[in-house]
Amino acid sequence: MAITIYHNTACGTSRKTLEAIRATGVEPQIIDYVKNPPTRAQLGELIGQAGLTVRQAMRDKGDLYGELGLGDLSLPDSALLDAMLAHPILINRPFVVTDKGVRLCRPSELVLEIL
Repeated sequence: MAITIYHNTACGTSRKTLEAIRATGVEPQIIDYVKNPPTRAQLGELIGQAGLTVRQAMRDKGDLYGELGLGDLSLPDSALLDAMLAHPILINRPFVVTDKGVRLCRPSELVLEIL
């Protein structure tokens, strides 16, 4: 089975998810999305396939979220996507893609649904 993880090494949940994947004996394709962010189309596809809204896929912790005023519920999805693409750290993590689907693995145990 092919597995891709959109990973941030600084994130404990992302590291735990990667460990769970490796425990199956499969070495996933690891995309450091902070250094190599997805395109707008790829990000939109990940979010849609995971069954999330754009806001649900956005990380709301940290100073940057507040500094950019992203808590404003009147902001359209396009503005949220623009912010995530300009500042990939705002993309919630980790997204995992397998033949069985796409999940935002928070908590990390959600990865088991698609392995």
